[in-house]
Amino acid sequence: GMSRVLSGGKVFEKAGVNLSVVYGTMPQEALQAATERGVDRAAGMAPGERVPFFACGLSSVMHPKNPFAPTMHFNYRYFETDGGVWWFGGGTDITPSYVDEDDMKHFHGTYKKICDKHDPEYYKEFKAWADRYFVIQHRNETRGMGGIFFDDQNDKEPDEHFAFSKECVNSVIKSYGPLVEKHKDDEYTPAQKEWQLMRRGRYVEFNLVYDRGTVFGLKTGGRIESILMSLPETARWEYNHQPEPGTPEADFIDAVQNPRDWV
Repeated sequence: GMSRVLSGGKVFEKAGVNLSVVYGTMPQEALQAATERGVDRAAGMAPGERVPFFACGLSSVMHPKNPFAPTMHFNYRYFETDGGVWWFGGGTDITPSYVDEDDMKHFHGTYKKICDKHDPEYYKEFKAWADRYFVIQHRNETRGMGGIFFDDQNDKEPDEHFAFSKECVNSVIKSYGPLVEKHKDDEYTPAQKEWQLMRRGRYVEFNLVYDRGTVFGLKTGGRIESILMSLPETARWEYNHQPEPGTPEADFIDAVQNPRDWV
């Protein structure tokens, strides 16, 4: 695998990309952590038997400095086992600290066009999947404003699934770049920066407790610096912080507790 990380930039506090090509054997519990809950990819294997596998993936996360510029994450991956089982997974999602409807319409609209091109059911299904997957269960809120997420995709020809994943990852700049350009120089207050850091605390909570890729990496003994590359450099926790009603922060909390349709 290869990792590249930028820190201390003018626009991004931290940004990184991981490219992984992994093969070997893994415990069955690691395989379960890598796929959709309830899908048994080790069927027919004896208890305790290790699973021979091949996996490759490309992932990135970008944490801007400005509180009004959203964090973006994508991951696209392919798995196969020696037993002949294979599947694609991945997605791109957005994690702002404030609600900007125009931003969300642009981001979600970009991926809806791609989804509609490949399958008219994809966007509805994968947007809802992202809203379910990125839930911080102990907070009863989502990590951000969603996007698309999918896993265990093997109901079409492999080349069709690959073409969809390829177009999704190639559209990251189109979906995300304009949002950063729009907000990177916005003025903000110390209180707004503190709010961003509290939302980054939520990002950390999700990634360490629930994120499938993080759990898979830890269970397979991966390189810890690469596994934790997605975490922001700075985050904040305040005891029982509650935004004042009617504020932009309160509107944000409503949006992550009640996922919205943007397009």
